Amino acid sequence: MKTPNQPLLQSGISRRGVLMGTAAIGATAFAGQFGVGPAAAQPKKGGTFRVGMAGGNTNDNYDPGTWDNAYSQTFATARHGYLVEIGADGSLVPEVAESWEASPDAKEWTFKIRPGVEYHEGGTVTADDVVASINYHRGEKSTSAAKPIVAQIEDVKANGDTVVFTLEAGNADFPYVVSDYHLAIMPAKDGTIDTRSPNGCGPYKVVNYDPGVIAELTRNPNYWKTDRAHFDEVKMLTILDAAARQSALMTGNVDAIDQVDLKTVGLFQRAPNVKILSVTGTQHYTFAMDTRAAPFNDNNVRMALKYAVDRQELVDKILFGYGAVGNDTPISPSYRYYADDIEQTTYDPDKSKFYLKQAGLDSLDVSLSAADAAFGGAVDAAVLFSNSAAKAGINLKPVRESNDGYWSDVWMKKPFSAVYWGGRPTEDLAFTVAYAAGAPWNDTFWDNERFNKLLVEARSQLDEAKRAEMYKEMQQILRTEGGVIVPMFASYVMAHTNSVAHPEVVGANWTLDGFRAIERWWFA
Repeated sequence: MKTPNQPLLQSGISRRGVLMGTAAIGATAFAGQFGVGPAAAQPKKGGTFRVGMAGGNTNDNYDPGTWDNAYSQTFATARHGYLVEIGADGSLVPEVAESWEASPDAKEWTFKIRPGVEYHEGGTVTADDVVASINYHRGEKSTSAAKPIVAQIEDVKANGDTVVFTLEAGNADFPYVVSDYHLAIMPAKDGTIDTRSPNGCGPYKVVNYDPGVIAELTRNPNYWKTDRAHFDEVKMLTILDAAARQSALMTGNVDAIDQVDLKTVGLFQRAPNVKILSVTGTQHYTFAMDTRAAPFNDNNVRMALKYAVDRQELVDKILFGYGAVGNDTPISPSYRYYADDIEQTTYDPDKSKFYLKQAGLDSLDVSLSAADAAFGGAVDAAVLFSNSAAKAGINLKPVRESNDGYWSDVWMKKPFSAVYWGGRPTEDLAFTVAYAAGAPWNDTFWDNERFNKLLVEARSQLDEAKRAEMYKEMQQILRTEGGVIVPMFASYVMAHTNSVAHPEVVGANWTLDGFRAIERWWFA
C-alpha cells in the first residue's frame, strides 16, 4: 500500500486565512508553488509538451457548464483563470482575485480583482466580467453542472475593482467554491459570456481544437504569472485505450499520460525513460444506483449490494495497492471532517442475504454497466463484484459499454453504472455536487430530506465542533441510505518521460497536478 501524502486540507491555510485572503497569504502560497525546494532544478522555458489523456469526447465544447471529464477540465485550466486557485498543498492561492475578506458572519464576501490580467484576444479582466462569469451558472434557466454550488449566492455585484457576493447564509469555505473548474473567468459583453469562445486569461491560447481528438495551444506571452507556463506549445491528445497511451509514452509520441494501467504498472515503470508519478488524495471510484428505478428504489436492495462487494479485493486487484478501501461516501481521511469512527461496511454475504429478505427477495438479478472510460479496470471491477455478489444470491451481470460516449450515453442514463470522481476541496462541495437533491450530477438521483437540511445548516455553521458532528451524520446517512457504492479511493497514477520536471509537491485534488500540469510543469 502506498503511503498517502499529507492530508490535503489539513496542510492548507488557517480558517482566518480562508476568511481573509490577504496579499501576504498569497505570497506565501505562491512561494511554495513556484519553488521546488533548494536542491531542485529551477524551471526553464521551451519545448512542446504532449500529453495523452484517458478522457475527452467528441461532444466536448467551450461551454463551462458542461465540462465533465478530466480532459475538458485540464483543457479549461490551461486557457482560463479563476478567482482562486487550489495550491498543490491544498491551500488557497489568490489568482484573478488578489485578495478577499468576509463579513463576521461569512455571509458577505468581497474579492479584489487583480489589475492588468489580460485576455488572449485583448482587454483586461474586470469586475463586470467576474459577475457575468458567475451569473452564467446561476438562475432557474441555467443548465450548468455548477448550478448547485452557486445556488447559495443570493446576489453578486461589481463595485469598482471589487466583486461582492451576498450568500443566503454564511459559508466559511466560500473561496473554495469559486475555485471550481467550471467557474472560469471569461470576458463579458452586454452582461453575458460567450460560451462558444476559447478566449481566456490563462497561461495558454488555443490554436486548434478537435473535440475528442486533440487540442493545440501556445503560450500566452502576456500571462501575468511570469514563473508559470514554461512550455512554448502544448498538445493534448485523447487516447482512451490504456495500452495505446502507455505505448505512446514509451515510443516518445507523448511526454506524459494520465491513468496508467495498474495491471501493467510494474512492467511499465521498468521501461527506460519512464517515471511513474503517484499521489493519493480524494479520487474515488463508485457504482451508482438510480434510486428512482426498481429495484434500487428499495434501500434494502441497495444495502444488500453494498455488503456484496469485496472492497479489499478491488483495492488489491484493480488498484494493485494504489489506494484504500472506501465506505460509501466521498469523504476520505484527507478531509477535515472525515469521521473515522463510523463502522466500515465490509464484504458479508450473510448480511447481504438478510437485506434481500428484508426486501422480500430470495435472489436478485441486476446489470452493471462499465467501461474503462469510467475508470481504469472498471470492467474487471464489475466482474469481481459479480463473483463476490454471487455468494449472496445476487446475479450481477457486467455489461461492457463503449468507451466513446460513456459519459453522455451511459452515465446517468443506465440505472447501475461505474463512475469515477475526483474529490472536491471541501465536504460541502463534495456533497453538493453529487448528492444534493436536484444537483445535475447527482447520478443516484438521491433525495434525502435530513441530508439536504444538514447540508445547508453545516455550510453556515461557524462552530467547528458542531460542524464536525453535522458532517459525521451526513456521512452516516449516505453510507446507510444513499444510492452509491464507494468501494475504493484510488491514487492518481500518472507517468512521464525523464525529460519532464515538476514541483516537489504535486496536487492530489485532481489528476495531472490538480489539472494544472500544463501550467506548472516544464522540461528538465
